[in-house]
Amino acid sequence: MGKLSTILDQIDIGTVLLPEFQRGYVWNRDQVRGLMRSLYLGHPVGGLLLWETDAESVSVRGETAGAGTHLLLLDGQQRITTLYGVVRGKPPAFFEGDDSAFSGLHFHVDTETFEFYARGKMADDVHWVDVTKLFQDGPIAFLTAFAETPDKAATYLRRLNTLWQVTEKEFYEEKITGSDKTVDSVVEIFNRVNSGGTKLSKGDLALAKLCAHWPEARQAMRDQLLLWQQAGYKFSLDWILRNATAVATGRSLFTALDRISVADFQTSLRESFHHVGTFLDVVAGRLGLDHDRVLMGRYAFPVVSLLLHRSGGHFENHVHRDKVLYWYVQAALWGRFAGSTETVLQQDYDTVHREGIDGLIAALRRWRGGNLDVRSHNFEGATRGSRFYPMLYLLTRVKGARDLGSGLELRAEMLGKFASLQVHHIFPKALLYKAGYSRGQVNALANFCFLTQDTNLKIGKRAPEDYFAEAESKYPGALASQWIPQDPVLWRVDRYEDFLAARRELLAEAAQSFLTSLLRSTDGASAAESLVPLSVSPEDDEDVHTAQVRDLVEELRKLGCAEPSFDAEIADPVSGRQLAIAEALWPEGLQPGQGSPVVLELDPQSADLTRLAELGYEVFTSADALLGFVYRRNEVAAGTDAPAVELEEEPPQVGQDEGRLAERFGAEMQSLLERSRREAQSPAIHLLSMLADLGPLETARRLLRAPAVSDSFAALWERGRLDLTVEALVINPLFADLFSDQELGTARTRLEQFGYLADDALRSAEPDEQVDGLPEWTEADSELAKRVWTQLSGSARRLFAVLMDSPGEVFSGEELALIVGADSGAGGVAGQLGWPGRYCQSVGRRPAWNYFYPDDGRVRYSMSPQVAALFQRAREAN
Repeated sequence: MGKLSTILDQIDIGTVLLPEFQRGYVWNRDQVRGLMRSLYLGHPVGGLLLWETDAESVSVRGETAGAGTHLLLLDGQQRITTLYGVVRGKPPAFFEGDDSAFSGLHFHVDTETFEFYARGKMADDVHWVDVTKLFQDGPIAFLTAFAETPDKAATYLRRLNTLWQVTEKEFYEEKITGSDKTVDSVVEIFNRVNSGGTKLSKGDLALAKLCAHWPEARQAMRDQLLLWQQAGYKFSLDWILRNATAVATGRSLFTALDRISVADFQTSLRESFHHVGTFLDVVAGRLGLDHDRVLMGRYAFPVVSLLLHRSGGHFENHVHRDKVLYWYVQAALWGRFAGSTETVLQQDYDTVHREGIDGLIAALRRWRGGNLDVRSHNFEGATRGSRFYPMLYLLTRVKGARDLGSGLELRAEMLGKFASLQVHHIFPKALLYKAGYSRGQVNALANFCFLTQDTNLKIGKRAPEDYFAEAESKYPGALASQWIPQDPVLWRVDRYEDFLAARRELLAEAAQSFLTSLLRSTDGASAAESLVPLSVSPEDDEDVHTAQVRDLVEELRKLGCAEPSFDAEIADPVSGRQLAIAEALWPEGLQPGQGSPVVLELDPQSADLTRLAELGYEVFTSADALLGFVYRRNEVAAGTDAPAVELEEEPPQVGQDEGRLAERFGAEMQSLLERSRREAQSPAIHLLSMLADLGPLETARRLLRAPAVSDSFAALWERGRLDLTVEALVINPLFADLFSDQELGTARTRLEQFGYLADDALRSAEPDEQVDGLPEWTEADSELAKRVWTQLSGSARRLFAVLMDSPGEVFSGEELALIVGADSGAGGVAGQLGWPGRYCQSVGRRPAWNYFYPDDGRVRYSMSPQVAALFQRAREAN
């Protein structure tokens, strides 16, 4: 048994350490709260597993206390690191991770709960005690804080003393001893006891062995990883080790390194760094694959490293280089290394030794049944996760594709230093969704092309039949350079599928032509000018699913989850067959080393869910479900009944009058969900469940507090029916009193972000029978003006400001759009004034602005001096 205070002292003096193969700190704040709550309540929290060994014989993290026997922490690292951080107020010497997970923990002496510091909630409340300060100063230091509640002071002090005594907690310690215990055997034990987490890989074990003899090995590799990351490429330690092992041994198994001396391995590692760098330069310069997203076939690199090693560290000539590139691209396109990596690598290593690059190409062709031709159906994938997405980018870079807005070739030398490319949806997303196409069809690879960011923004949501003709007129041949079918009939949205089929044919022809040129190049013909790297910016035209995943991942990150891979291909480890292209993938679990790999797949009909489950993936086909799972998991970890959610603003209290309004809101919500099912084929099962459990008001508030839009919102956006969302119901002026300004703002922002207010529902700015019967604004309407002003969105307030600060002046819709920066032009201005028109109606008045249509048919806007003065005072009052 070991007392916690003693264990912490041993960490301080360097006799308790971490073995180098241990993963870093991955706990989140809820797990920290749960551990402290369990210790406070006297619940069992598990024992420790330690390896008693000579620290000089194994690589460790942390500062050692000189020669002699040391204790290496194998099981219990997360708990002990947490307790050290909370008690000492700083991370231990062996720490790797985010120390904010245990910084700022507070204990409420009255409710006996643990939470992390929140200024607004705790700053003036003496009941919240800094737990670290308690451990450092003791309970008596807080006695004066409870002077105003003398009847409870003794109870509070007793509770603080109970918490303070946690450092006297005895932990059961099981020790692994004996000189016969090697790193191999200890890692095997570690994997057995670590059944709930990710096992150490073969690469981890190989690194552990290497670090025992060369402690700086891991850091040397990390330094190189950082250099590549700064150049735009992300690789792993395991991947680097694959390359080094290939160079050092010509074998795919890491165990081959057991026969290699430290000096030889150091030499091979340096050589592999050079070989990888050489090939990255060639892949970027000859193929244009100049950033991480398009760098395909990563596990072909060890084979190339071995090839370069055998040819003195360089290509024999340009012909040899192009043949290697031909093999590399083909191996990547057909998933050569997507299955049993070590087996396939060894086969290719053996081929390199016997026959070189010609043998590799011949073996790849045999593996593919004698056919390496690219066909049109190979471009049928969707999203950036498709294996042929890098090929589309490659063709754009090497075949002279031209920008549709300038006619310039998409080369850095032509576009200038600060130009960047963007993925452009040829048929705009909004146009396709409105026409009823599915998400997979909208994001079809053949609907992608690359343009400059400036051109992408200028084209915006214009239909191809509009901007294609303009581009071809200004820059003849630009469309053909982007493999756009020349038949204008195919540019219509009703011929979209025919357009995709025709473009796939053109892309396949271009791909086959380029690959053939690599294979049959001559020394003179292949000495092409090296391509200069270009930057690729994220898309500006973000759809609701992209925004949903982005906001979800940001919330999960706050909850302590790792950063996932996006648009990630998951292949069958046996056959190499593609199982899914996940919106997000956590290959080591939501927290590294804890749990199974997690997949978010929002297009389940295109994935092999059964096989994914067989392989141990936890698959979520709903963003709501994944977020709910993490919330519930964290609740369990924290030992609480509900997640702690900080509200910036309390919702309005519902009185008697509001109670009747709430009943009406509930009836409207029920009707809304029924209409969603009937009119939009969106059953909203999750919302129905929430409604049954929480009631209508709390359901709406939960949705508005959520970090991302709901699955129901996303489904209705796809169907063009955001009018059936809960957000649309919430901003109905009739129900404004039921929600806080923060909640109303969230609802408006979500709807405006995805075009609902501008394009769909806001046509009430024009007069109707109800408006015609309403009175004009008068000087006595100051309070009504204030009510309307407080409900206006930010964009509507900007429009009001222009009109009311220039009373009587007439503006066209285009002028207003230019002044306030409304991307949608005059139509957007009309849309943004729609709800303000309804707000005016809700207080019994006509719209606050005047509008009329001159002979040119374009609407003009103005605001009378009298009404402008009313709203100027309303603005000043707020």
